[in-house]
Amino acid sequence: MPRTRTFRARRTHSRLAADAGLLALAAAFALPLAWVVLSSLDTDADLRLKAPSGVTLDNFDAVLTPDITFTPLLNSLILCGGGTALTVVCAALAAYPLSRFRSRLNRPFLLTILFATSLPITAIMVPVYALFVQVNLIDTMQGTVFFFAASQLPFAIWLMKNFMDGVPKELEEAAWTDGASSLQSLLRIVLPLMGPGVAVVTVFSFVLMWGNFFVPFMLLLTPDQMPAAVSINEFFGNRGTVVYGQLAAFSVIYSTPVLVLYVLVARKLGGGFALGGAVKG
Repeated sequence: MPRTRTFRARRTHSRLAADAGLLALAAAFALPLAWVVLSSLDTDADLRLKAPSGVTLDNFDAVLTPDITFTPLLNSLILCGGGTALTVVCAALAAYPLSRFRSRLNRPFLLTILFATSLPITAIMVPVYALFVQVNLIDTMQGTVFFFAASQLPFAIWLMKNFMDGVPKELEEAAWTDGASSLQSLLRIVLPLMGPGVAVVTVFSFVLMWGNFFVPFMLLLTPDQMPAAVSINEFFGNRGTVVYGQLAAFSVIYSTPVLVLYVLVARKLGGGFALGGAVKG
């Protein structure tokens, strides 16, 4: 009995310590978010976290202009939306043979992909910039979309392949018996059954592209083509003293598309695969 009580006491202390650590970690993330929300509504916002002295929407009115918000957000949607769509399509096409066909080259190829995910983006930007200059893709939206997709593709293939492995191959074999091609079975059977996996790859790719500052800053030169991730830098220095209220308001608006994407795919992420009954009967 004493040993049991001692063991329970240790478990209780461990749980309390873990809960305290998690609360501290949550506070570290919650405090900056609270500052952004409160400062966006404050007429006299500064770097301190405080309740607004006067709740107002003037900060949003100041930043909701074509030059500051609408054009950069549209550029971000074009770049990140196009890059995400291209990444998901290419990842699905590349992951399908890796998941469904056995080859001696599968493992080396997957290891190469895993190595590519560890390369820092700053290490390859100089040769990429030189290449884009030679092929006339510098300062073009389509060139930036291509590079966004290429930079996210290795990990997207790895994720897509792991999700695709969970789809029973018997379903495709039945479709092949009925005359379906590999592409038709991929589009009509595999991808619909791995909807949560496609949603994960989509969200993962879009979020990383949406917050990427370095790539569009290097590859785009025209101010009218800059996405919101780059234009937010104008609040620091180019306009003199930083207006923290307007910066916070822009940050709230800038975060909205990502939150909307999470809401749209929430059902997919929580719906599960539901493959158990698909192979019965």
